[in-house]
Amino acid sequence: MGGGGGVPKIAGFHPLMGGGGGLFQPAPGGPGGLPANLSGWMANQSVVPHPSAAPSGPMGLGSPNNAGAILKRPQTPSGPIPMEYQTADSNHVSKRSRPYGTSEEGGNIPVNILPVTYAGHPHGHNNTLSPDDLPKVVVTTLAHGSPVMSIDFHPIQQIVLLVGTIGGDVYLWDLGARQRITEKGFDVWKLDACSKELQASLNADATASVNHVAWSPDGTLFGTMPTLLQLFIFSKSIGVAYSKSLVHIYSFQGGSDIRNHLEIEAHTGSVSHLAFSYPNKQLSVVTCGDDRIIKVWDAVTGEKRYTFEGHEAPVFSVCPHYKENIQFVFSTATDGKIKAWLYDNVGSRVDYDAPGHSSTRMAYSSDGTRLFSCGTNKEGESFLVEWNESEGSIKRTYLGLGQRAAGIVQFDTTRNRFLAAGDESTIKIWDMDNTNPLTTIHADGGLPASPCVRFNREGILLAVSTNDHGVRILATDDGIRLLRTAETRSFAPVMKVPAGGGGFGSSSANAGITMADRTNSFAAMENNEVRTLVDGKPRIADDLGERSRACKVTEITEPSQCCSMRLADNVPVTKVSRLIYTNSGSGVLALASNAVHKLWKWQKSDHNLAGKATANAQPVLWQPASGIMMTNETSDTNPEDAIPCFALSKNDSYVMSASGGKISLFNMMTFKTMTTFMPPPPAATFLAFHPLDNNIIAIGMEDSSIQIYNVRTDEVKTKLNGHQNRITGLAFSQALNILVSSGADSQLCVWSMDGWEKQSNKYLQVQHGRSLPAVSDTRVQFHLDQIHLLVVHETQIAIYDAQKLDWWMQWVRKEATGPITSATYSCDSQSIFVSFENGSVDVLTASNLRLRCRINPTAYLPPNPSSRVYPLVIAAHPSETNQFAVGLNNGAVHVVEPSETEGKWGTSPPLENGAAVPDN
Repeated sequence: MGGGGGVPKIAGFHPLMGGGGGLFQPAPGGPGGLPANLSGWMANQSVVPHPSAAPSGPMGLGSPNNAGAILKRPQTPSGPIPMEYQTADSNHVSKRSRPYGTSEEGGNIPVNILPVTYAGHPHGHNNTLSPDDLPKVVVTTLAHGSPVMSIDFHPIQQIVLLVGTIGGDVYLWDLGARQRITEKGFDVWKLDACSKELQASLNADATASVNHVAWSPDGTLFGTMPTLLQLFIFSKSIGVAYSKSLVHIYSFQGGSDIRNHLEIEAHTGSVSHLAFSYPNKQLSVVTCGDDRIIKVWDAVTGEKRYTFEGHEAPVFSVCPHYKENIQFVFSTATDGKIKAWLYDNVGSRVDYDAPGHSSTRMAYSSDGTRLFSCGTNKEGESFLVEWNESEGSIKRTYLGLGQRAAGIVQFDTTRNRFLAAGDESTIKIWDMDNTNPLTTIHADGGLPASPCVRFNREGILLAVSTNDHGVRILATDDGIRLLRTAETRSFAPVMKVPAGGGGFGSSSANAGITMADRTNSFAAMENNEVRTLVDGKPRIADDLGERSRACKVTEITEPSQCCSMRLADNVPVTKVSRLIYTNSGSGVLALASNAVHKLWKWQKSDHNLAGKATANAQPVLWQPASGIMMTNETSDTNPEDAIPCFALSKNDSYVMSASGGKISLFNMMTFKTMTTFMPPPPAATFLAFHPLDNNIIAIGMEDSSIQIYNVRTDEVKTKLNGHQNRITGLAFSQALNILVSSGADSQLCVWSMDGWEKQSNKYLQVQHGRSLPAVSDTRVQFHLDQIHLLVVHETQIAIYDAQKLDWWMQWVRKEATGPITSATYSCDSQSIFVSFENGSVDVLTASNLRLRCRINPTAYLPPNPSSRVYPLVIAAHPSETNQFAVGLNNGAVHVVEPSETEGKWGTSPPLENGAAVPDN
């Protein structure tokens, strides 16, 4: 890889929180008039580790760092299906720095010289703070198209969140509205301005990973560091073939006004980290990378101002800071070296070793008076320490970090009192004055081994990355009040939050805030009815009836009102039984009733730079050179009578599928059948991969049983019995450690993933005077929070609390539409797409099940008076919140999304007294 001497690139660095406290006075006897702390750090410069830099006890210094071994990849079990690689924490870990803000007078000055204070608390360290002042309540989860690499809150507008992903996308979120303001995919702005070496590399491969994102002092600029790479997926490993060298700076003027500002070819090889600084009262960007160099750029013009050379390994992070009249930059490298630089050409003023020779990030407390670092070495040992700046020695070493980290542990500081580190799939908290851990925050589970963690400026919101490409937002009571207030006057258009995890009180432990607090009413909308749980009982409140009629539902009836495209298909026409997007978002996989699979893939082009599924570019009907097709084995009976099912592995490499005969495992690249197993009877009717091990699958059977099967050992681990008819749905929740099943008997069952014991069961709720069909498919799908459960039946859509199967809300179809044929959450769980037998598709707001938009068949289907065409299945794009695909009873597959002028399906209901007014 370029510029790194063969050392794998390592992403990202952690934050600089806040400002200087004036504790460092210029040292008269210090070299070059340096402040006392830098003089102290320099006093014992040596190529060997300084004794004072090593923590005592078993966490002492090890051998010189080998950066190539730092990022441990998960081990793959033997067997046909590889475990999913947790790319976000095994290949790249990144953070940002936040060294600046605005003064009370309105001028831009370094936050580093303006100590951060908190409402209700005196300045500086405050002994009245307790663990109860930390954000612990999960209020929403934000979905992204690929693993999250870096997170940063806006320094002023504290409900604005910036997120960068391994897929090269940068997302900007308004947390008050729970809405994505914008998404920026990677693109080279001026290819002809790039060096010939970079152009050649871009022509060879133009995919990108964002290593780090950071806001400028006043929040008007934000920067990203895309590291371009090519991923070769083998059965047990992922290799990085290329890394490239660009920094993008965007300008942000509020709302959705985001513009390209600067594109800088900053380094040879990967750009590891960036931070904003303010030397000589000029806003600058400090970058570092694989070429072992630190550079300082004018943030307005892009002109290079300084170059710092001296590291002997790729530079891992930078930490600009300000003390009195001295501006300086700490830098850390992958060999564990720490250096410090003034904004001159004299060279490094400090040469020390980080604890354990770890790849380390450094950060100051919010008031700039205390310096901390956190890092992980090649053996997976992690070190969180506070430095004595006057001596360049370790003041205290914090205990409790795991010693087998799968990635580089990240940390943050807040309120001049607490430290937080993402470690062992949790958020660990320390009081700055105590080396023992204070508490652990699990954030409802589902976190990667070394998650990204980030506090907002006031410390009342906490963002953490999740295993399923999400960012979970936690809040204190003050944070919840801030978000509630912001809901009604956010600068972005308001969208109501999704049920549970998308709204306040997504967990059963959320301080008594329940969905009933937000949607505590019933409204009749034509013949569609919504019922919500209030005080444990369904109740009807007629006072919303008139207001509900005043809110007009968006009706889409003409093709010009949306974008729709039928996917080209030369396979004989037969109805589409199952449909799913690939997890990458670049393909659609369908299983037809004749047991044949069809896979469409979108290619990158000038009109589709990301190569993602879209209704504006026709994909290729994929078929390998061998010409073989993925075709399931069938039973002796008519395959049209079978109940097809399939499940796709998270890395899109394998599909498990059945159509009434044996279960087949296909390689998605070659279409080859890897193995077949479990011949009927009974036949498989639903398949689901275990969330932690692709070799374990749950198989719903025609005889109403559920078999937990180990592909690697070819054995049934256990058999679950509890339903009275065939299994029609299975869904795992890693957060709750449960499996939820649904059957054609309209029953829901909850099973513990530990011992596979049944915890609870419940039949679907039915309104008075109505009845359920004796046999009917019931499907289940978890919300992003993995707490709330979407239940889909031909008569209704319902939301349950999965742990106890508490019923919260129900939406009952109107008779004119015919039965519900399918439904799914959008990728962000803010909407629910519902298809009907009359061909229409409804878009519901998930937080209250209010109808927001109706897409009539005339808008997306060609007229065909001789036959009745309608969707049998519907699937949501994994990263485009408003795109869905439908598989029709005539064998066609259509991709549908809003028109470019609208950008979304209808509008959310207006807010009244904090509650949503029904749409229809």
